[in-house]
Amino acid sequence: MGAVTPPGWLTGARRVTVLTGAGISTDSGIPDYRGPDGLWTRDPDAEKLVTLSYYVADPDIRRRAWLMRRDTAPDARPNAGHAALVDLERQGRLRALLTQNVDGLHQAAGSSPDLVVELHGTVHAVECLACGDRTTMAEALARVAAGEPDPACRVCGGILKSATVSFGQTLDPAVVEAAVEAATDCDVFLAVGTSLTVHPAAGLTDLAQQSGARVVVVNAEPTPYDHLADLVVREPIGTSLPRLLAP
Repeated sequence: MGAVTPPGWLTGARRVTVLTGAGISTDSGIPDYRGPDGLWTRDPDAEKLVTLSYYVADPDIRRRAWLMRRDTAPDARPNAGHAALVDLERQGRLRALLTQNVDGLHQAAGSSPDLVVELHGTVHAVECLACGDRTTMAEALARVAAGEPDPACRVCGGILKSATVSFGQTLDPAVVEAAVEAATDCDVFLAVGTSLTVHPAAGLTDLAQQSGARVVVVNAEPTPYDHLADLVVREPIGTSLPRLLAP
């Protein structure tokens, strides 16, 4: 299949809301856990590491989770897909950048933090599940490296967890509200590298379409929303996104 030429309604859109998923970060060395060769596909038991009920109840799960955090692409750098979204912002056409990713690569690439809505939190911070005290992931991992396999909160002794939304954990209502506002206030809703199977994030696509926005899906695999999309692109994100978002 030849390269997709961006239609006029996309190149002329002035308010583009973008939703990104794991697929945009795979070129940075961060695995897509849900992909055909993803960790959760190959080892469903690994999903327990990011499921709140298991994490709270089982110290061994927590120890394994800390080791996973230590070993997950610590030197990841933004790629061409992230850079294309920075360019979209510089063009003055980015309404908001909603991301299911917790890697912080959009901000590292140069996207304005005020425009980035981290739906599932960030892996760069740690929160206490008891008192809510927040510290850096670097500090927590330093404690792990120093011999604490399951570091506890230094304020109250509670369980520490990355400041990400685990399975069984609710999203921040203020974050959801910001995402809904962006999805219902755009000309184009662009879903990039997301399977569009995790809700409520996937449902933002419905809201955008119902509010009159054109929908673009850029993803390697089919999604449940391809049938309502105005444009579906299967080409690699790093090459297709810069071309699609050129002014």
